[in-house]
Amino acid sequence: MFRGVARSGGALVLVIMALVGAFLAYRALLALRKAGPSFLTTQEWNPDSGAFGIAAVIVGTILIALVAIVVATVLAVGVALYISEFAPRWLRGFLIASVDLMAAVPSVVFGLWGAFFLQWEVLGLSRWISDWFGWIPIFRVHGATRHDPLATETVYTSSTFIAGLVVALMVAPIACSVMREAFSQAPPGEREGAYALGATRWGMIGSVVLPFGKGAIIGGTMLGLGRALGETIAVVMIISPVFVIQPRILENGTSSVSSLIATHYGESSPFALSALFAAGLALFVMTLIVNFIAASIVARSRSGAVSEV
Repeated sequence: MFRGVARSGGALVLVIMALVGAFLAYRALLALRKAGPSFLTTQEWNPDSGAFGIAAVIVGTILIALVAIVVATVLAVGVALYISEFAPRWLRGFLIASVDLMAAVPSVVFGLWGAFFLQWEVLGLSRWISDWFGWIPIFRVHGATRHDPLATETVYTSSTFIAGLVVALMVAPIACSVMREAFSQAPPGEREGAYALGATRWGMIGSVVLPFGKGAIIGGTMLGLGRALGETIAVVMIISPVFVIQPRILENGTSSVSSLIATHYGESSPFALSALFAAGLALFVMTLIVNFIAASIVARSRSGAVSEV
């Protein structure tokens, strides 16, 4: 009975995913027939004039998600390790509840906070990164003068970097919960064995806890990446949409597939709506690829499969 229920549940998930993909493909067929392969290479978005594609919004989506996942992974691993290894027992329950509660905060709240508070507080950081690391192409900002305290700060607002920071704070609690659960289940015998061999606490963490939780770190990171790729409202409230490939993450202007759909859905003609479904299909496929890669990586690095003790 259990085997039948488990198989039925797995099959139902696959059927629902297939139906969603088929629905998106059917609604996108009109636009894809007209655009052809240029849909993947065109940066402009003007479906009613016949010039439209997802090159710019896909690049923006990937860059925002990468900034978010880099920041979120560092935060999630640090918080998970503190809760499982360092926090006093009386504080641990409060911290776990607080992290879980952050995951329930609506994205519109994060968007408001990011647009009206965070981005104005991190402009100094954006300027500092641009001043000292502007020789790296992704940190270069056109229109910014190096080490000029009177230079305008508007070139740094509504950027990929700021949107990525906000999304990072949204996905970090999810990744942290997955990692913390795995870290807390590291075998006590291996912990004690590491101490018996003379390891410090950090040595024990590096040789027992982190190897045991490697699968959870990868899984939590990829789970957060999947959430970051599809984040909509918070990104819409922060970014300034541009339909050109914008690889400079500190500079004003970017875009994403989800924000494109959210901002153009209500005013689109039937053909433009088909083009939006095509963009949604591309995001759907990209998210599936990320999740399949994550599943294969986790399958090869199960938590607890490897230990250095």
